[in-house]
Parts: sequence; C-alpha cells; structure tokens
Amino acid sequence: MYVPKDERLRTEIIQLHYDIPVAGHRGKWKMTELVTRNYWWLGVMRDMGKYIEGCNMCQRMKNGTDTLAGKLKLSEISEKTWTYLMVDFITKLSLVAGKDAILVVCDRLSKMTHFVATTEGILAEELARLFRDNM
Repeated sequence: MYVPKDERLRTEIIQLHYDIPVAGHRGKWKMTELVTRNYWWLGVMRDMGKYIEGCNMCQRMKNGTDTLAGKLKLSEISEKTWTYLMVDFITKLSLVAGKDAILVVCDRLSKMTHFVATTEGILAEELARLFRDNM
C-alpha cells in the first residue's frame, strides 16, 4: 500500500511496527523489512533511520562502539610534598559565622590535609586569594 506524503501518518505506521513489545526494537533493517511488507513511500529507509536514531530506548540500550582506552597507568609519585594537590569542596553545611562550605586541600604524597572555612558562592578570584593566604 502506498502511503501519501503525510508525515504524521508515516510516523504512526513506523510506531506501530517499532514500538510494540513483540517487535522488540530490532534495528533499522529488520524494521524496514516489516514496514515495507505492507507499506511503501519515497524515503521509507530515511524516515526509519531518523525514527530509530531518535528512539530513547534504543539509544540507552545501544552497545558502545568506541575503541578501548587501553591499560591504566599509575600516576607519577612526586618526590617533594605539596607538589601535587587534590582540591575539593564540602558544601550544603549549616551556616556558622557566615560560612557554609569547607575548602579541602590535600597533598597527594603526604596525605596532609588543610580545611578552610568559606562560602558556597565563592568566586574564582576569592578562591585564589583564599588558597594563597592559607596554603
């Protein structure tokens, strides 16, 4: 059966063949075969491809085709303390003396840690000044 140039009708036909549990989201070629058994229109393959690319379930269940990242490498261990640092914030704390967050700075070699009281909405310039004054 030829389907006229009605995008809503064509989408509905694709949905009827693709979104049912029996069909099972099989992919472009199988689904195109199912649709073209009974229906045809110019660009049926293109429309099926667009529909499948936009299918939320297929995108979530698709196998990753990226190349593997390779073996993990160990981080370099510095010979000098306070060369490599880890910095993080602890936020959403109770307001005490106008401060509601903690800046945590940890040396990766010695594991020595500094805690600095601050505010959650601190700007980058203020953070740099706070780091300079306390480290």
